[in-house]
Amino acid sequence: MAATMIPGIGRPALRGSPRADKDLRPKIVWAHDRRISQGHQVTAERAADLFNELSIAEKAALTAGGSMWGMNGVNRLGIPALKVTDGPNGARGNGIFGSGRSAACFPCGSALGATWDPELVRRVGVALGQEAKTKSCTVLLAPTVNLHRSPLYGRNFECFSEDPHLSARLAVAYVSGVQDQGIACVIKHFVANDAEFERMTINSVVDERTLREIYLPPFEAAVKEAGVWGVMTAYNQLNGTACSANSWLLADLLRGEWGFDGIVMTDWFGFVDTVESARAGLDVEMPGPARMFGAALAEAVDDGRVAVRHLEDQADRVLKLIDRVGAFGSESSDDEKEVDLPEHRALLREAAARSIVLLKNRSGLLPLGGDAKVALIGHNAGRLQLYGGGSAQLRPHYRLNLQESLRASMGPEGSVEYAPGTFVGKFLPLLEGPNLRQPNGLPGLRIEVLGEGGGVLRTQSSAHSELFVVTASGEGGSAVRATGSFDVLEHGNYQFSLAQAGGARLLINDEVLVDGVADPLPPGDSYMGFGSAEKRVAVDLAPGKHSLRIEMEGEAGAGGLLQAARVGFLPPQPANMLSEAVSLARRSDVAVVVVGTNEDYETEGRDRPDMALPDRQDELVRAVCRANPNTVVVVNAASPVDMGWDDDAAAVLQCWFGGQELANALADVMTGAAEPGGRLPTSIPRRLEHSPAYGNFPGEAGQVRYGEGLLMGYRHYDTRDLPVRYRFGHGLSYTSFALAEPQITQRGRGGDLKLAVKVTNTGARAGSAVVQAYVEPPAGPLFRPRRELRAFDRVDLEPGETGTAILGFDDRSFSYWDPAANAWQLHGGKHLIHIGSAVGRYDHQLSVNISAK
Repeated sequence: MAATMIPGIGRPALRGSPRADKDLRPKIVWAHDRRISQGHQVTAERAADLFNELSIAEKAALTAGGSMWGMNGVNRLGIPALKVTDGPNGARGNGIFGSGRSAACFPCGSALGATWDPELVRRVGVALGQEAKTKSCTVLLAPTVNLHRSPLYGRNFECFSEDPHLSARLAVAYVSGVQDQGIACVIKHFVANDAEFERMTINSVVDERTLREIYLPPFEAAVKEAGVWGVMTAYNQLNGTACSANSWLLADLLRGEWGFDGIVMTDWFGFVDTVESARAGLDVEMPGPARMFGAALAEAVDDGRVAVRHLEDQADRVLKLIDRVGAFGSESSDDEKEVDLPEHRALLREAAARSIVLLKNRSGLLPLGGDAKVALIGHNAGRLQLYGGGSAQLRPHYRLNLQESLRASMGPEGSVEYAPGTFVGKFLPLLEGPNLRQPNGLPGLRIEVLGEGGGVLRTQSSAHSELFVVTASGEGGSAVRATGSFDVLEHGNYQFSLAQAGGARLLINDEVLVDGVADPLPPGDSYMGFGSAEKRVAVDLAPGKHSLRIEMEGEAGAGGLLQAARVGFLPPQPANMLSEAVSLARRSDVAVVVVGTNEDYETEGRDRPDMALPDRQDELVRAVCRANPNTVVVVNAASPVDMGWDDDAAAVLQCWFGGQELANALADVMTGAAEPGGRLPTSIPRRLEHSPAYGNFPGEAGQVRYGEGLLMGYRHYDTRDLPVRYRFGHGLSYTSFALAEPQITQRGRGGDLKLAVKVTNTGARAGSAVVQAYVEPPAGPLFRPRRELRAFDRVDLEPGETGTAILGFDDRSFSYWDPAANAWQLHGGKHLIHIGSAVGRYDHQLSVNISAK
């Protein structure tokens, strides 16, 4: 709903606290009249004095969360509590780690980055805003606009790219789409949060020029261009000061220089210093109940440690957010619906296909013929990975089977046979689906939360063998009992496992297999580093039905905040899995091997140790390629992986974590129903040791040095003439394109420049050209990367059609940050603009002379 703004309405100025010259804090501007839940009406007159009706304690209450996913309101005045939700690839609602009600699962951040398509990302943002409403949420904790600094960063999948310009363009589109729905975006994680190692405390040491030119631009664009309504601080310190208490970052830069007028909130359970964070400009501590804000902040104001103006500003901004999302006039609700819209399905399928990158296609093996006999091989082929781990996890509305999707896309003479080849998993897979039954016969597990006397307080169900209880208050644990049964079809040795946060016990057929209550499991990687290692036990089982019971009791893990238990299950694995896959490949026309990672490897809470594919997947690929020269390798991973087998494969596709429509999108691309629309948003190095952050990642002795400076990503490889396996911006098509000479269509002062490039589809299929412009500066007083992406455009063309790519530039396109002047400097002189399809692969070069203003 568009708001009719009433200028000049805000809280009255405070006596005795005149604004300093650099104090650019905006006042609340209220939208048109809305009724609030207690019957009050927000008119211009009411807006002028509503703020003053709040007591100090009530203003302070607004600065802290009220629950795990809720902010605080003030019932006395009818000020509602806003509900927030993760995350970047779907609006999960109240769930955690993939639990809760189902939601649409969108392609992950790196997949959206691979689309190079701001308009598509804007439409994704619109759909995400609509999804948030189905979970009664008004705040979406997204997007993540940190950068792919290292191939090993555990949360690369959440982020768009290694490049700040591409990330900025997509961030603006994403935020605009979501907020057009009246849902607030909280862009994250501000800033230099590019590793998971010691993430709650580590000090990111980054010089200001590197911050300004590389890591800050996506946040800056979201603030200045999209008007983002929220910013989430990173866990880490920045140059010795916690981001959530960093006055240079929050007050001087974000609010003062950029003019940000929204709220700043912490990451969940992030560091807050009551005094320093309030002074720096932090508004909200999450989650609730309050620890360092709320009552503690009111006390700090009362005793003079925090000036009252800081609290006034915090409360101002929270009320402004409530108004912006239209929550005044609506009842607070926690109702969550599972709304699976056909138009969202179509959008997800389009977005996933447009993100798939064709890295290699020897002899035009792809697209497949409709009558091909296909061997579909790989653990991930049987269960595609749709999302990464941690706060981005959710329960998708549905999961598709790639074998079925591919078979449906082929002709009547075609066939698709499947063989797993190898097992892949850091943890054993969960029990789920039709093989897991509650005592009443319904799918899943029955979960009972028990009171002190053992009585059942409430009952719920879980679709799989993983349980969560989030206390948020740190008040200890609950007693939980989960019961169900599963069927075994044949006699054999079955593996079970338990990982826990807090205390848990696993029983099969009423026999205790693992007792993590009496004998706590050692610390490990589960639950973002807050949980235990996984303990595995083998059990001999006969065919038939067997009972499963999980008991949780005692103190919660994660500092008293989380109780969780994860039970894994793995049937006996054939000893000849790999040879069976090779045999299938040998007797087929084409072999499609799907390799990759999953949420155990690419996840919040830890970084990957190396770029290797887990388990025996490299061996599998090489063996299949030897057996069948017509082998397509599909990489179902959201970060670069080692591709030492690349020369052996005939074709390679990168499909990322593509969301719930990934199977259909892959089938579309492999059969030619859709083109492989993606271009790499990040470089794929030949070796980890070649990557720019190597030696400075993930950190040591409590800090991580950004020693590569400006030479991050392709800037490193291009400037130093280092080979890569696949370069930034690369992506093949099923058709071909011809680019005409660029024409200057607009020329203003300084860097104000617009180019038009005519693009012709010279092939026989429809396709998309992504025209990329890299600026090479002249020699100057400061070192600069050789070339940097400064503009791009995507043009969709039918066979024989000609379209025009428009490439726009501004002063920033030709500028650098000058530390001595503490300002951006327009770099005068002759700049070369390279036009092409990837960094280092150019069709044309244009020289433009830039005059410093």
